[in-house]
Amino acid sequence: MKSSIPFYVLAASTLVSAFVLPSEENLSAFSTPSQAFKTSLAEKRLIQLSPYETRWATEDEKLELKRQGRNFMDITETQDLGFSMNAAKRVTFPKKPAFQAEISPLLSKLDKSNMKANLEKFTSFHTRYYKSDYGKQSSEWLLNRVKETAGDFPGLDVKPFPHTWEQSSIIARIPGKSEKTIVIGSHQDSINLFFPAFMAAPGADDDGSGTVTILEAFRVFIEYLKESGEELEQTVEFHWYSAEEGGLLGSQAIFSSYEKEGRDVAAMLQQDMTGFVEKTLARGKPESVGVITDFVDPGLTEFIKKVITEYCDIGYVETKCGYACSDHASASKAGYPSAFVIESSFDDSDDHIHTTEDKIKYLSFDHMLQHGKLTLGLALELGKANFTEAYNFGADSEL
Repeated sequence: MKSSIPFYVLAASTLVSAFVLPSEENLSAFSTPSQAFKTSLAEKRLIQLSPYETRWATEDEKLELKRQGRNFMDITETQDLGFSMNAAKRVTFPKKPAFQAEISPLLSKLDKSNMKANLEKFTSFHTRYYKSDYGKQSSEWLLNRVKETAGDFPGLDVKPFPHTWEQSSIIARIPGKSEKTIVIGSHQDSINLFFPAFMAAPGADDDGSGTVTILEAFRVFIEYLKESGEELEQTVEFHWYSAEEGGLLGSQAIFSSYEKEGRDVAAMLQQDMTGFVEKTLARGKPESVGVITDFVDPGLTEFIKKVITEYCDIGYVETKCGYACSDHASASKAGYPSAFVIESSFDDSDDHIHTTEDKIKYLSFDHMLQHGKLTLGLALELGKANFTEAYNFGADSEL
């Protein structure tokens, strides 16, 4: 997620982080960097800062850009993303939600105590930095937790999506009557912008909150399908991306492979930071879901607003976050309709991210529950829907 951290928070984090060491039971993961790791820090990477601006940068230079609040995609391994012969899709989404009778009774089954328990475990890893052994450990725990949540649901495929770095992404696929696919995403990695391989990065909000939000929605989604025996019209996938903080690396790898395979993705929603409302309330504003309106698919975004209105107990606020501010950008670049929601207006979002202070104590699980309702509502509305699509051969995409 884009960093917008005030200097005093960064400075305090530097001092505190120097004394936050791994717990004794995880000490084995805290070791002297390998020569390969040291070499990777000096390696030049190709990054994209806007649809029309690229440059080469080292890992240190990437970190400095993040400290400055600059978004980018690291396209070193995915320079062909978005350049296939497949036309970008323009999907016509439903005019309004249509499955209230089935979905509304399910909302009360979302349990914030599950979110809290999962997030407490997820933030117990010293860091979830994608190049670290901790990042690998946290991903392995999450994979097992997703499998436990899925149980023995027939046909469900839960598997890691391996990368060239330590931490794998995770995909849970629920097949429907067609290969047309709805994707719900979040990112599992965390980062401390000062010495990320060493410093603590609990990442409670960024993006532990999104990770456990969609995990809880996934739980109720699977329970509904088990009890009803229904086969959805569309295939639905839940994704937990690795290495978002490295420049959307995990999601780019996945959507690059989908693009090359000709996968039919009709919609992708990213949930990145779903729990912080302190600034919103302190400023006298109503608690709301932040709906990103730049660099997203307008049709999907409009439908998401209607889903919020129908299934959430709070409203929404339109906001912007710039180019490549989270993993939905990877789907968009591949030509797939994507959208992004966040905890608030972007100006009111969490200042603690990317530091040792991104902790559970600052979060509202009641607010995360609202994002869970949106996630569950959207996954089932689009999973059940019959909608049409056209192809956009023009050059009007922002990506």
